[in-house]
Amino acid sequence: MRANSLDWSLLQTFLVLAETGSLNRAAPVLGQSQPTLSRQLAALEAALGQSLFERHARGLSLTPAGQALLPAAQRMREGAQELALALSAQDQSLAGTVRLTASEIVCAYFLPSVLSDLRQRHPEIQIELVASNEVENLLERSADIALRMVRPDQATLVARKLGDWPVGVFAHQDYLARHGMPTMDTVLSHQWLGYDRNDQMLRGFAAAGFAVQPDFFGFRCDNQVVVWEAMRAGMGLAVGALALAAREPDLVQVLPEIQIPALPMWLTAHRELRDTPRLRLVFDALAEAFSA
Repeated sequence: MRANSLDWSLLQTFLVLAETGSLNRAAPVLGQSQPTLSRQLAALEAALGQSLFERHARGLSLTPAGQALLPAAQRMREGAQELALALSAQDQSLAGTVRLTASEIVCAYFLPSVLSDLRQRHPEIQIELVASNEVENLLERSADIALRMVRPDQATLVARKLGDWPVGVFAHQDYLARHGMPTMDTVLSHQWLGYDRNDQMLRGFAAAGFAVQPDFFGFRCDNQVVVWEAMRAGMGLAVGALALAAREPDLVQVLPEIQIPALPMWLTAHRELRDTPRLRLVFDALAEAFSA
């Protein structure tokens, strides 16, 4: 089969199957059903005249032919991404969509007022908001702009540090009325709200000199908005940004002796897309709002 007659959509399916290792995991990534992906893979293998995957109980593994095809397919994807970026950078219209990603806390408590004001001034700009604590890959166009607590290291991204967010331990006054004010001597006797699979709280306790296990936290959830709301309901102690707690007069900062590093806030975008008017407008609006 000639290379210039390869169907790019079939190669995209091949890449996601190679990266996820199963039809089950690839289906939601591609927004396709498993039978559809099976037919697409069969069509690609038939066109190439070679099997690309070994099927087994745990999923899929690449055959030698599949391993040989993978680097070329990855280069094709990189080229397609560069083409998409170049075309997007030529779009000088304000009308269109901006895909933004930020943490669950930032999306729930800080962005709505900023985006409401932005939409009132520029209703022609549509916003897609990805609320996720995962670092979305801007290079693969998972998002156009990201608000993150880590600095990006890709040279093709432009980044601006918006400041540092101080962090502390908080409790609702109803909880304190029932259990008393925690001290460094009583830290481990209080009810703490933690995460499920995320080990951030475990590492934080270890850094403070307390070795605890997951079952130390009587309530565990990886969604940080849920943890914060549970603290507001009086369930226990939780860690959060001072800027967020300042909005709630019934919340009390406790255990100030525990030094928790401040969270740096970074605003990032593609260097090319930074020159697209609607991207530039949203980028600048976020920079102004969060720097303040």
